[in-house]
Parts: sequence; structure tokens; C-alpha cells
Amino acid sequence: VQLVESGGGLVQAGDSLRLSCAASGRTFSRYRMGWFRQAPGKEREFVARISWSGASIYYADSVKGRFTISRDNAKNTVYLQMNSLKPEDTAVYYCAADSPVLGQTGTLPREYDYWGQGTQVTVSS
Repeated sequence: VQLVESGGGLVQAGDSLRLSCAASGRTFSRYRMGWFRQAPGKEREFVARISWSGASIYYADSVKGRFTISRDNAKNTVYLQMNSLKPEDTAVYYCAADSPVLGQTGTLPREYDYWGQGTQVTVSS
């Protein structure tokens, strides 16, 4: 599976952005998809994840109520709608694909098999 993110940019605090992650390769609909982010000098952190069907969704506390993850399996694409952006949301955002294993939470980078190249999101105050 190859993943390509898009939609990042420079915005002001309070603005919105929608990130997209287009997947190529077979069986996209079988993968759990996640969004992570990494700010300079910090470890990569979990943002949100969505099950293959979209029925199970989980967010990091820091984005809950502001970000929405969704997927369109017909388009092989996963989205991250980001509202009420804050300067602390500034980071490179990565999407990732995972063949879920029983007991995994889908919140750890090491659980994911495939990664995109990332897209920069910068929020100015």
C-alpha cells in the first residue's frame, strides 16, 4: 500500500484544514487507518484512527471535539478534518495503514505497517 497525504498548509489559529490521504494498492478497505503527527524535536504522536468499516473511531484527547477522521473506501481515501486549529497543532501529519491485530489499540506508531511521506501543517497565532 502506498499512501500520499495532501492538504497541509499555513493557516491562522481558529482556521480549518482538511487533510487527505490517498492509498494505492489493493484491499485498502481491509486496513485500519490512522493519522499521526510529529512536531520538531518531539516524538511522533497519535491523532486519530478509524477501523476498516468506519464503525470504530478513536481520537487523542488533544484533538477530540476539533478533528474528525473519516474514510471513503470507494475512493481509497482517508480524511482528517481539522477545525479550531491551534498553534500547538503545528506538525508534520502522517497517515498510516495497519492490518489490525487482536489486542492492538491502533494508537502506537509501531502497530502500523505503511506510512505516507507527511504533509506540513503550520498554525500561526
